[in-house]
Amino acid sequence: MRPATLVRLALAGTRTDTARVVLTALSALLATLAGLAALTVLAIPTPAATDENPNRWSEQYHNALLVQPGLRGGTAFALLMLMIPVLALAGQCARLGAPARDRRLAALRLAGATPGQVTRLVVLETGLAALLGTLVGLGVYLLGRDLLHRPDARGRLALPTDVLPSTGVVAGVVLGLPVVAALATALMLRTVTTSPLGVSRKAARERGPRPWVGFLIGLGVVLFAAARPVAYRFDDDEELVAWLVPLMFAAGGFAAMIGVVIGTGWISYHCGRLLRRYARRPPALLAAGRLMADPWAGSRTFAALLSALIFGAGAAALRAYFATQGQLNREDSRLAGVEVTSDSFYLSTMDLVDAAVAVAVLIAAGGLIVALVEGIVARRRVHAALVATGVPRAVLIRSVAWQALAPAVPAILLALTVGTLLGRGLFPKASRGGSSTEVCNATVALCADPATRAQYTQVVETPGLERVPAVPLEQLAWLGAGALAAVLVTVGVGVLFLRASTDLDELRTA
Repeated sequence: MRPATLVRLALAGTRTDTARVVLTALSALLATLAGLAALTVLAIPTPAATDENPNRWSEQYHNALLVQPGLRGGTAFALLMLMIPVLALAGQCARLGAPARDRRLAALRLAGATPGQVTRLVVLETGLAALLGTLVGLGVYLLGRDLLHRPDARGRLALPTDVLPSTGVVAGVVLGLPVVAALATALMLRTVTTSPLGVSRKAARERGPRPWVGFLIGLGVVLFAAARPVAYRFDDDEELVAWLVPLMFAAGGFAAMIGVVIGTGWISYHCGRLLRRYARRPPALLAAGRLMADPWAGSRTFAALLSALIFGAGAAALRAYFATQGQLNREDSRLAGVEVTSDSFYLSTMDLVDAAVAVAVLIAAGGLIVALVEGIVARRRVHAALVATGVPRAVLIRSVAWQALAPAVPAILLALTVGTLLGRGLFPKASRGGSSTEVCNATVALCADPATRAQYTQVVETPGLERVPAVPLEQLAWLGAGALAAVLVTVGVGVLFLRASTDLDELRTA
């Protein structure tokens, strides 16, 4: 098959195929913007130390996250974390309209295409859609860079619009994301067999998921808790600490997220078992059968949402630590007789992190809607058959709600708990070091005379103090409520599609 023919077939299809390509391109666009923004922050040059600027601050910006070199790594990490729900959304969009695409691939096999050609066709479709998104994302990034370059009266910038990542790095993002998307598609197709009679998947499981993923969650928490002791232990080797501690953070966060996401499959399976054992109504029993038949659907559906919740819960734990540390510092200042104003820099920074979490939850909600609608459309013939046999549509609607909410509630609680443990492992206690102050208990003349000052001077010791930050229950409750609201909205959108997918005509056309 010639390359031109392969490209033409990859771009062919129905309106559903067009929607899948557009949504995949949109996901790649958002991921490109997040990646380029993080790389731009890292590309800010650090000036040499001088007498006027001993801290090597980049004073052309008025945001402390960009001014201070030590804060840029965390800012870039937060931007990169936004790529996780976006990439999960791309994975959900790639499954949109899968039944119609399967029939089209089977028709190509019937026309003489080989299995390898069909696989290359699907991989090329995903790669081209992602490439389109990354190219548009690059154009939006460059255009936004020019539009947002607005220095203030002092010549300072709100965003790093005066720097650009290197050409090789930009090309790596723009071309690397489509390559990763294509390779991921090829990996997912390894268990798929396309024949002239249809598409079959060799992914059946004879037993439910196992809880071994709890090891990954524990590993992530341990790595986060060990990061600060490791930094103190090797503080004399700056080069080792410079790469070892970020590696521990990245590995720990990734392990915890993978553990929670995969663990949702175990949660879904056992929720189905409990519903099948104790439920007495048809909606719960139908949902139990679906949860046990495909427990990994929960992992695929909630992956982006759970990742955002872990990040948000960790940020809430850090906010509690900064608030407690600030309270200790103010108490220490009052004991020393110095009145200081409250330094809200870290809390203001956490406000930006919370905004990033809110954006991630919104993106994850879009992925939830795509996943649920795709599942309903893929099973529309089954739903139509149930309606034809006398099952009321209201029963199917309630079963969809059971299937979404039963694994979502415990998975949300697990994600919030793991995120809180990660943040608490990084900063377990707020501390105030002990101090000593010389106090002269005499008149000004006696204290000013070196010969008499010593006999009237005493040392006042201020003991050190440690305080465990409170668990941020209020913020965690808001995060959980927002995630649950996103699931409920998703169910509501799914109900609209379910009514259209239960038409009896689907028995002939599906």
